[in-house]
Amino acid sequence: MALTLAEASKLSNDILLQGVIETIIYDSPVLQVLPFIEIVGNGLTYNQENEAATAAFYAVGDTWAESTPTFTQKTATLTILGGDADIDNFLAATRSNIQDLEAAVIQLKAKAVQQKFDDTFINGDSSGTNEFDGLDLLCDASQEISMGANGGTLTLTKLDELIDLIKGGKPNMLLMSKRSRRKLTSLQRNLGSIEMTQDQFGNFVSLYDGIPIGVNDWISDAQTVGGSTDCSTIYALRFGEGAMCGLTSPGALQVERVGSLESKDATRTRVKWYCSLALFNSLKLAKLIGVRD
Repeated sequence: MALTLAEASKLSNDILLQGVIETIIYDSPVLQVLPFIEIVGNGLTYNQENEAATAAFYAVGDTWAESTPTFTQKTATLTILGGDADIDNFLAATRSNIQDLEAAVIQLKAKAVQQKFDDTFINGDSSGTNEFDGLDLLCDASQEISMGANGGTLTLTKLDELIDLIKGGKPNMLLMSKRSRRKLTSLQRNLGSIEMTQDQFGNFVSLYDGIPIGVNDWISDAQTVGGSTDCSTIYALRFGEGAMCGLTSPGALQVERVGSLESKDATRTRVKWYCSLALFNSLKLAKLIGVRD
């Protein structure tokens, strides 16, 4: 069973862990809704569905044609994401009357973990690194469309074309840079049809055609398409066990108290996460490249 981080945190009685998870998902629209599958071992080998099976009508006595889905075998390996947060014992003892220093330092480390995950979610490349593959590498070439040979200004028609690439229902999210969101908001405002909803923290989220619009700060607005170097990308994603899903070790995100350090007067807390990303069906992810301002 796949659970989001928010749902998984409800199963823990660790108040510190719950606070770290809330910090991590607060500014990440993806981590608020991305489900994670717990796996035992250091990776998962799975069959990615590339093309659905077909059916047909037959007359009496016809020869039936066999049709099965096509698959590509993929392997997603768990990666180690995290960092240590050291709290100076002197500062903790002398300044805790103003602010809980330990909570503040761990919160900042949790934010760093969230930002690194969001970056890798888009730009991750497991080749020669310790990262998992991000959306750019996971997206199949047949699921990529462009605004033009040298890019072009975003249009709603092209965005609708991107949405239509997702099969088996609408995308659960349109993920883009802030610049692309501003352009989309402008297009919607001109039509007088801006839709809004609220996330679990009460923050307002824009919708397009009923699809939540997520913002990722690591989607570059300086990509090269043809002769243009000011392009960006918009992703359409569908989440779930048969679509885009996160992978995690049992227990998911962990907050580990390492304890007192020998080399300095400080106490260390480690935030760590054994995680990865899997795309079980290539038709659940698509991207629109060459989006210019």
